[in-house]
Amino acid sequence: MPQPIRLKDHERDARQVRQRVIVGAVAVVLLTCVLIARLYYLQVIQYEHHSTLSENNRVHVQPIPPTRGLIFDRNGVIVADNRPSFSLTVTRERAGDWRQILDVIVEVLQLTPDDRALFEKRMKQGRRPFEPVPILFELTEDQIARVAVNQFRLPGVEVAAQLVRHYPQGAHFAHSVGYVGRINEKELKQLDPINYSGTHHIGKTGIERFYEDQLHGEVGYEEVETNARGRVLRVLKRTDPKPGKDLVLTLDVRLQEAAEEALAGRRGAIVAIEPSTGDVLAMVSQPSFDPNPFVTGISFKAYAELRDSIDRPLYNRVLRGLYPPGSTVKPMVAVSGLDAGVVTPVSRVFDPGFYQLPNYAHKYRNWNRSGDGWVNLETAIMRSNDTYFYDLAHKMGIDRLHEYMSRFGFGQRVALDMFEESAGLMPSREWKRARYRQAWYPGETLILGIGQGYMQSTPLQLAQATALMANRGKWIRPHLAKTIEGRPPVDPNPLPDIVLRDPKFWDYGRIGMEQVVHGARGTARKVGDTSVYRIAGKSGTAQVVAIKQGEKYDRSKVQERHRDHALFVAFAPAEDPKIAVAVMVENGESGSGVAAPVVKQVMDAWLLGEDGQLKPEFRPPQPLAEQQSANR
Repeated sequence: MPQPIRLKDHERDARQVRQRVIVGAVAVVLLTCVLIARLYYLQVIQYEHHSTLSENNRVHVQPIPPTRGLIFDRNGVIVADNRPSFSLTVTRERAGDWRQILDVIVEVLQLTPDDRALFEKRMKQGRRPFEPVPILFELTEDQIARVAVNQFRLPGVEVAAQLVRHYPQGAHFAHSVGYVGRINEKELKQLDPINYSGTHHIGKTGIERFYEDQLHGEVGYEEVETNARGRVLRVLKRTDPKPGKDLVLTLDVRLQEAAEEALAGRRGAIVAIEPSTGDVLAMVSQPSFDPNPFVTGISFKAYAELRDSIDRPLYNRVLRGLYPPGSTVKPMVAVSGLDAGVVTPVSRVFDPGFYQLPNYAHKYRNWNRSGDGWVNLETAIMRSNDTYFYDLAHKMGIDRLHEYMSRFGFGQRVALDMFEESAGLMPSREWKRARYRQAWYPGETLILGIGQGYMQSTPLQLAQATALMANRGKWIRPHLAKTIEGRPPVDPNPLPDIVLRDPKFWDYGRIGMEQVVHGARGTARKVGDTSVYRIAGKSGTAQVVAIKQGEKYDRSKVQERHRDHALFVAFAPAEDPKIAVAVMVENGESGSGVAAPVVKQVMDAWLLGEDGQLKPEFRPPQPLAEQQSANR
């Protein structure tokens, strides 16, 4: 049966449509209100915040590293300057996969895997992703052209011009001036991140490190407008950096070269000091090295050759080399004995060629096995008589010996501005008990009296002790900086002068040192025979390997690097000292035969003019009667 046809309810449909329209309109109005409210919040309430973010997308603050201060020798010869150089930089933020970019750089510039490893190491040391990191320095014109041609393959890579540290004197001042190198992670944590923004190098050794704060300067800034790719469009504001302070050293380039020539390629160290001021005139540690490759990054192979060399060119023998001072300390021991009251200038000791402690059979040999007979203080210094100083050390005892020698600077750092300096070792009862858990034995005091045994000193300490003899105990710390921006350095912790009971005690020690060079039986009389001025000196020999009781030193049976070290210390002119010198020649064997001529050559270079006579400024003043006679 067919269903009946129902008529459509148009009224109901119309009502549903109206309801839906109303709901839709309400929804649109609500959403529009939400949108307007959001726009109001962003545009009005958070206007300052988003305005700043927008500005940061357009304006960047870039650090401007300061120019490092220059370093000159005492005569104005430049020893450390800054020269322009083109470097290759990579900005990680713009480079994307920077490791892949490094591969492209190595391919384009035809570099080695070692270079690639070095580049990655430098990239990891980069502090901020938006800062360019220099990875390759001193680009050649060919390398710059290759980078330009392949720029489309190298996003974030740019060629930048910058000033790079340069040492025109090369190896001459590598151990005194030092060098700068790239900032490592450990140093980065200790530096001021603001003042070192944009700076990639820092002083690593020597003067460069000690005076880093003065040489570095203060960072500057500039606000630059950039496009979407980060390219700078214009500079909006600039604050110039403050360059580092210039430094004038006490060193003399000509004397430094003369000292190196005197050493003649042998391993050793030379220190020359002006006693009246503490100025270090020359500071030589041989062999040396060229510091320039360390600035831009030395290769692994080149560094390994320096590090592994048996001659240790990286080792600063002047400041870190520890050697038994040998007989060079005998004048200081003699003065100490006089002041302690255990001997007098005329006290004598009989030398049969050895010394024995009471109730002991062991013989402590003199270098002259046949003995020197009766010797007093002056003769003992002149002849470097071991027996006399064995007896003197025994009378003083370890406690007083330690006290006096410490006042001469042994066992402590003596320099004002040399951070690498070792304190050396001046042993004592307490030191041995703490180090070996043993008591101090009388025989050890005897050996200490001739500068052997546990005692170790640096060539700088020997030079300073010699300067103290020249100054009659007046303490002036040796220093390398003469002026910083025209101002001399100040010693924040001056050491007390050595004041003796009788100032004449200094004269007895100095006269003995003069006799070493000018006496008829002096150990270095050959040097005195050719000198036009009076020299006060003392030779020394430091054992490298021990010799058994009763045996004699036979150089033919000892390997070259196991032979004794040769030492000599001196000041001149003896009556008015202008220079004090300490020389150590490794395995040189003879202090008077090898080291003494080196000292003489250094002194001649400083004191003598072209005519072979003392320079006018070094000549002792004439008595008034002689001046009047010369004027007439």
